Amino acid sequence: MDPEKTGLVPPQEGGGQSNTEASRSFGSEAEANTFFDVLKARLLNVNDWHRMAGAATAVFQLTDAEGLEVDRTVQAGDHFKIDIPGPGSVTGEGFDWVQVEAIDEGEADGAEHLTIRVRPATDPNTPRPDVAHFFSDDATSSFMVRREGTTVTAAVYGRNEKPNTAAEKLVDKARNLAVASGAIAAASKFQWKSLVEGLVRE
Repeated sequence: MDPEKTGLVPPQEGGGQSNTEASRSFGSEAEANTFFDVLKARLLNVNDWHRMAGAATAVFQLTDAEGLEVDRTVQAGDHFKIDIPGPGSVTGEGFDWVQVEAIDEGEADGAEHLTIRVRPATDPNTPRPDVAHFFSDDATSSFMVRREGTTVTAAVYGRNEKPNTAAEKLVDKARNLAVASGAIAAASKFQWKSLVEGLVRE
C-alpha cells in the first residue's frame, strides 16, 4: 500500500517527513485477520501506547475535546496530551497537544486498514490561542494499522513537520526549535519505531 496515493496520509509539501513501519507475517489469512483485530484494539487504546513502546518514550494521555482526561478508545475530536522526554511546553502547561482530525477504517489499495490522523493543537484547558506543540499545525501524524494478505503492519507517517516558531512564549520558541530539530533528525524516529514494534509484538 502507498499511504499517500490512498489519500489516507496528507501529501508532503514542506518541512520534514518520516515513514516508520513494523510488520508481522502469519501462516494463513485467518491468523493474520485474528491478529489484525488485536492490532486495531491496541491502536485505539491510546493510553496504553507508552506501555507498548517502552522506557524513554513519550506518555500519551487521551482527553476529550474539552481536555478532560478519559479512559476509553479514541474518537475524532479528542486530544492527545503528550509528555515527551525532556522539557515540556509552557504553553501546554508541560505537555504537547494534538487533536484527532480523523479516524478512518475500511479498505484501500488492496489492504484493510484503520488510520488515526492527528495535528498539533492548542491546549483546550487554557485560553492561550497558540499551538502547544513543538511542531506547527502544518504537521500531521498518521497512525495506521493494516492487513495485506497474511501480513499485518503498524505504521506512523509524519508529514510537513516544521518547528513551531509562532509560540507566544520566547522560552517555548527556543524549546520548539531545539526539540523539533532533534525530532526531525532522530528522536521521533526512535519514538515511532518503539511504538510500531510494540504494537505488532506478540
